[in-house]
Amino acid sequence: MHGYDKTTPLHDKPGNDTGHPAIEFRNVTKLYGQFAAVSDLSLNVARGEFLTILGPSGSGKTTTLMLLAGFEAPNEGDIRIYGKSVSSVPSYRRDQGIVFQSYALFPHLNVRRNLEFPLEMRGVKAGERAARVDRILDRVHLSDLGYRMPSQLSGGQQQRVALARALIADPPILLLDEPLGALDRNLREQMQGEIKGLHKEFGITTVCVTHDQEEALTLSDRIVVMRAGRIEQTDSPEALYDRPISRFVASFLGEANIFEHTHFIVESDATRPARSVAMIRPERICISPDDGSTRADSDQRQSVIGTVDDMIYAGPLRKYHVRVGSDLVIVREHVASGQLVFRPGDVVRIDWLRSDVRFVAP
Repeated sequence: MHGYDKTTPLHDKPGNDTGHPAIEFRNVTKLYGQFAAVSDLSLNVARGEFLTILGPSGSGKTTTLMLLAGFEAPNEGDIRIYGKSVSSVPSYRRDQGIVFQSYALFPHLNVRRNLEFPLEMRGVKAGERAARVDRILDRVHLSDLGYRMPSQLSGGQQQRVALARALIADPPILLLDEPLGALDRNLREQMQGEIKGLHKEFGITTVCVTHDQEEALTLSDRIVVMRAGRIEQTDSPEALYDRPISRFVASFLGEANIFEHTHFIVESDATRPARSVAMIRPERICISPDDGSTRADSDQRQSVIGTVDDMIYAGPLRKYHVRVGSDLVIVREHVASGQLVFRPGDVVRIDWLRSDVRFVAP
């Protein structure tokens, strides 16, 4: 096993070189035989940014992270960290904190020793190691568990140790590979808040890979949606959700009603581009009885009559499937006291603001 080269740092501290992004992918391609897992990828990550790479299986998101971590080498193009090429730099010299879905803790070492290990590899003296371990354990709320073995910890506690180990050496870049995939829903939500708080506190440039859309929306400054080895769209969570450029992005990032071959004409305040389909998010649609009443802003809305196919109760939300002719429209509304509840077979009116209609590439 290679030792850590303490005499030749990969790069200066981020503050010493403000002319470059933290991370640059320049026309990077990674081939496995004839298959391009990543194809002509160009992407910049700003200093201190939390960027999430999102996509289905086979989209190239994990390969992109492995290229950045140094576990894979590109066939074409270049990867730069703080302006310096790292395409030929081995992973152990890239000075990055990495958190895997499996946590990758040393099972034969207690929590404190797991945290001390990366500091030992960097030649940090024993007194300073102990002080740093104390500080990071306190920050991740594990001060009382320092002498436990990983097998004696819950999944959430192990994830906190993995995060602490990645952060303890103050790396300029943090890489997260499906970090919350092994946790149940409640723990995932709790850890999302923890990760967001740690990122804000430490200000470390972070690249996260996940297939979980909610996780990406919650954590990220920007999201990259990948498809078949290429970037489909990059934007802020709000912009990406509200203004997807393609049917793929609209459908992958949350639910979407795609109006492609409807028996009614979809109205919009915007001009419809050539070769596009109309899209509207389910929560933008209102559902009400077909009783002839109108809304105060009805002149800004489009309404159609349909029949409830199904109603799904999901705690804070109700989701309706409404049949409009041969089309099925999804409506999602927050549960509220005194709210009308519609059942299968009920005839209803659904309506939406014309300004909420988006046009996306098919």
